Amino acid sequence: MNDPIKKLMLRPTATIKEAIQIINQGQRQIALIVNDSGKLLGTVTDGDVRRALLKNFPLESVVEKIMCTQPTVAQQSDSKKEIYQKAISNKLRQIPIVNENQQVIGIEETSEFLNSFTHTHKVVLMVGGLGKRLRPLTNSVPKPMLQIGSKPILQTIVENFARYGFKDILMCVNYKSHIIQDYFGDGHHFGVEIEYLLEKERMGTAGALSLIQHGIKEPFFVMNGDLLTNVNFEQLMDYHTSQRASATMCVREYDLQVPYGIVKLEENKIVTIEEKPVQQFFVNAGIYVLHPDCLSQIPPDEFFDMPTLFSKLIENQQKVLSFPIREYWLDIGHMNDFEKANADFYEVFNP
Repeated sequence: MNDPIKKLMLRPTATIKEAIQIINQGQRQIALIVNDSGKLLGTVTDGDVRRALLKNFPLESVVEKIMCTQPTVAQQSDSKKEIYQKAISNKLRQIPIVNENQQVIGIEETSEFLNSFTHTHKVVLMVGGLGKRLRPLTNSVPKPMLQIGSKPILQTIVENFARYGFKDILMCVNYKSHIIQDYFGDGHHFGVEIEYLLEKERMGTAGALSLIQHGIKEPFFVMNGDLLTNVNFEQLMDYHTSQRASATMCVREYDLQVPYGIVKLEENKIVTIEEKPVQQFFVNAGIYVLHPDCLSQIPPDEFFDMPTLFSKLIENQQKVLSFPIREYWLDIGHMNDFEKANADFYEVFNP
């Protein structure tokens, strides 16, 4: 067995946190749970971790509680064709290879094969903002065109969608729109097809969707154009469609430490004192999947933001879900975010 495979292995008593570290450390996005003899007991993937986060599992919980105990595997004797057929039918980007004793002897990467497929779901990118908080950098260019690492933020977003086979892109533009249009053109240089929708006035993160002329007949992405992330868009779309949701919002866990000791009182008596507690929240990550029916909820020619749309859907008792992002994610809203993104870029994205 080669060393790279050994680095993916954990015992069932390892923690979820350790599994996340293995999933994050490379392109495999899988942890193999084995016993002392190397027999495969289960696997942990992004999806397993997300489900655990939604169920509020502590990161120190053992992986045995969240692992898939009946993963799809390939036998040592399977042909490439047989392995890829399993990959297609199960939408897998990697398959563990086991011997007759169910011991892991390798892993077959199928990502490149699966990436050759193109999905028909549309991607709507909101790239019309003024970027006031990043002035003077945005005095001459729109925020999505600011250079992070070796390329504009927006190029990284486009390339990430294309990597997962989502190549039908609509950009909602406003501020200095000609710079974006001159750079991307019709998208063919980037392996995608791009159309543009000009907001004559700023209409908010959902309002511009009311301007879409062509009928959208299947779920589609909406994403802010100032985000740096390597979220798995294919898993996001699969989750939304499998759950038959009206709308799905990506959320990110956010920790806020209270800088003082919190005192709990009963009348005038002190019951407990908690020194500088950390409060945990889920925050809106600016990435969404919407069912086409949601478009009818957006008023025409009005400023309308995405949180308002979600509130309206909830009020109408539509199925509105969350999708936790545990991958790299950064909202480039302030100068310190811009500096951090440049510091992180080459390590995270390996361009």
